[in-house]
Amino acid sequence: MFRISSFIRELVEPTPQRPHRQPPGPVVIWNLVRRCNLTCKHCYSISADKDFAGELSFDEVCQVMDDLQRFHVPVLILSGGEPLLRPDIFEIASRAKRMGFYVALSTNGTLIDSENIKKIDTVAFDYVGISIDGMRDTHDIFRRKKGSYDSALRGLRLCRERGIKVGLRFTMTEDNATELPFLLNLMDEEGVDKFYFSHLNYAGRGNKNRESDAFLDTTRKAMDLLFERALSDVQQERATEFVTGNNDADGVYLLHWASRRFPAQAERLHARLVQWGGNSSGVNISNIDNLGNVHPDTMWWHYSLGNVRERPFSEIWADTSDPIMAGLKARPRAISGRCRRCHHFDICGGNTRVRALQLTGDPWAEDPACYLTDREIGICEEHEREMGTAPSR
Repeated sequence: MFRISSFIRELVEPTPQRPHRQPPGPVVIWNLVRRCNLTCKHCYSISADKDFAGELSFDEVCQVMDDLQRFHVPVLILSGGEPLLRPDIFEIASRAKRMGFYVALSTNGTLIDSENIKKIDTVAFDYVGISIDGMRDTHDIFRRKKGSYDSALRGLRLCRERGIKVGLRFTMTEDNATELPFLLNLMDEEGVDKFYFSHLNYAGRGNKNRESDAFLDTTRKAMDLLFERALSDVQQERATEFVTGNNDADGVYLLHWASRRFPAQAERLHARLVQWGGNSSGVNISNIDNLGNVHPDTMWWHYSLGNVRERPFSEIWADTSDPIMAGLKARPRAISGRCRRCHHFDICGGNTRVRALQLTGDPWAEDPACYLTDREIGICEEHEREMGTAPSR
């Protein structure tokens, strides 16, 4: 996750850089149930409105949770499918809160109503994320269910009225990119203070629909809009938070943006971005699916590192005998192509490996969704120097 607002605050009001602290354990995104009342076009878990056999029982979930606590996991993001379709979701969430985890609920929002909002409030989730894909018609097309936009918005409002921290999540493709300004206006109108922008990742139905992935110029325009909006809110001292996910090139693009807007702070920002380090799949981000399979992140459902019924999560996560885990945990990662030559590899870390795998069959190939030019990553100037045609400085 790339925290735009945090970095921009440092541009506006710089503070001393603190030593880098490695998180005590990985964030666990836990797909507790695969069933969902929607069949979204970009669903990575290919969920459907039916029961899936073999899902972890409540007792098994509790055993895993105990291991996660011993392994110093700080955050549990309870997801699905649609997690509210799991009958014991509130018991699980309440137990997690009592154990001291930061507990978030990742939901499509359509099932939040006047009855279960009381339970959601009682659990005291630290955060509830609700996905909106654009204006009403666009959202309903993406979610493949008429009325899903209105239902999700109702759920968001119920959370906000209860004082629950709630945020909007938006996955951009070429089909809904023009509606990003609408989402940002909706954020203002609804009094929401967090916006999560997700680049499309090639997993599940997102892989099947990757021909709709936003073109590179569209991505750049979207990031410019988010940077300017975050800057405006910081300057107005608004307590909003803009974050992105699934494309770590965002960090390098912010550096170029800041070099133009805040040149005096560019070097300081560069140091902070290097400290951030880019993609953390298999390191600080993890996933457990509904069957107990462990994955490097939520986009790796096709690849299991092991199952919590057979080995504790803590053992699976620390085991680098698996070639994927060994490669993800390597510093620096051995990535080829443009990534290997990129002068900002220490910021991005090679970006998302799933996209490379889906398009080339090689998880260590360059990320095809890097939207930076050769000149922006230093390749063009490198080639010019090799040819003896580089301009004098």
